[in-house]
Amino acid sequence: MSPEKEKALGAESHPSVVASMGLYDDKNLTAFINEKGKAMGKVSHRPEVDYQFFIVDSPVVNAFAVPGGYVYFTRGIMAHFNNEAEFAGVLGHEIGHIAARHSASQQTKQVFTQGVLLAGSVLSPTFRSMADQASQGLGLLLLKYSRDHESQSDELGVEYSSKIGYDAHQMADFFGTLKRISEKSGASIPTFQSTHPDPGNRQVTVEKLATSYQSAHQSKYNVNRDVYLRKIEGLIYGVDPKQGFVEGGQFYHPELKFQFPVPSGWQTENTPAQFQMASKDGKAMMLFTIAEGKTLEEAAQAVIKNYGLQASETNKITINGNPAIAMIAKQVAQGQTAPAANAAQIASWLIQYNGSIYAIHGVAASADFGANFNQFKSVAQGFKSITDQSKLNREPERIRIKTAQRDGTLRDLLKDANMPDNKLDDIAILNGMALTDKVTKGMLFKTLGK
Repeated sequence: MSPEKEKALGAESHPSVVASMGLYDDKNLTAFINEKGKAMGKVSHRPEVDYQFFIVDSPVVNAFAVPGGYVYFTRGIMAHFNNEAEFAGVLGHEIGHIAARHSASQQTKQVFTQGVLLAGSVLSPTFRSMADQASQGLGLLLLKYSRDHESQSDELGVEYSSKIGYDAHQMADFFGTLKRISEKSGASIPTFQSTHPDPGNRQVTVEKLATSYQSAHQSKYNVNRDVYLRKIEGLIYGVDPKQGFVEGGQFYHPELKFQFPVPSGWQTENTPAQFQMASKDGKAMMLFTIAEGKTLEEAAQAVIKNYGLQASETNKITINGNPAIAMIAKQVAQGQTAPAANAAQIASWLIQYNGSIYAIHGVAASADFGANFNQFKSVAQGFKSITDQSKLNREPERIRIKTAQRDGTLRDLLKDANMPDNKLDDIAILNGMALTDKVTKGMLFKTLGK
């Protein structure tokens, strides 16, 4: 792939990454990652690339690069760094992927998956055909690097972060944090681990690389712990309720003021562009998104056109006082005039609410559609306005930086700060420490608060 093609691909992918994840609004933190990123780009093996750096509004722990110099950090990974040097190591690793043209070569080989929004069995051609234009950006985002690529990027991460004055031993420590996140179920899913396969014990390898680099290049290498922690004071941690959240078998969207049920045991994935949920066996999925069109009729036609459907039934109905259209259709493969025997069958509900038209789609293979239709219908008929003030006014949790008032273990200090027992393990990982580690008076540490 030529540098020009790389640049064009990055520019084309950026809007779909933003559409699928959103940008996190923190001007100071964004300015910081751009300042360090530009400095590192200049010492990389491809200083001519116009590197650009963004924080995306996702709680998962990930950083990724796409061709053309676009580098993204989730707010989830920014929350888990404990100093500037850890950040610089991962920054160097991602710039390394671009400098070594890994994402370009992977893209050329077509080894990435389009539209990867849910894990495992729920990924099917049916699901992918229902995913929106964000799929291209997400395909690049979830591109799988080879182990050789990972090893090379780790080496470049050590070199580049060291060149701009940071202690690369901290990069090794952060791999320890990633390992702990992946081992602890219930914590933010470490997407970094699935997109960046672990070439052996990276922590040990990077430790050796850092020692070797520093031996060969005598200099002062910075960590900048307190400076970094002060930068992330107030950073949103975990799910941001205003973007929608699942609780007690319901999906709530406080900003748009609606709710609908989530079937028991289904996996869910929420992005700014859409909300998906799927049964664990992968035989049924539902997609909720905003519909195209100014009227219900226009929206119904847009759905038929965009998804290549042939409708067998269309009815005007009312759902909890809101005008709606219910539609049953089958998907027609490109170049065909009629649905195949095993075509996907789709039940769609278009609902007019608060000046917008929303679409709820239930999708299954024809053989499984009948068994899932009532489930689809109950979700759509459960769409209604939120009246519960505790849901409408839900505040996100944020990183709160505290100063230790005494010597003690991290557990002691977290208990002093009234952190609940069920969150202590997660907060220890956030701090890059064990609960039994010693904290001295005057030291900064992370807690969670509103």
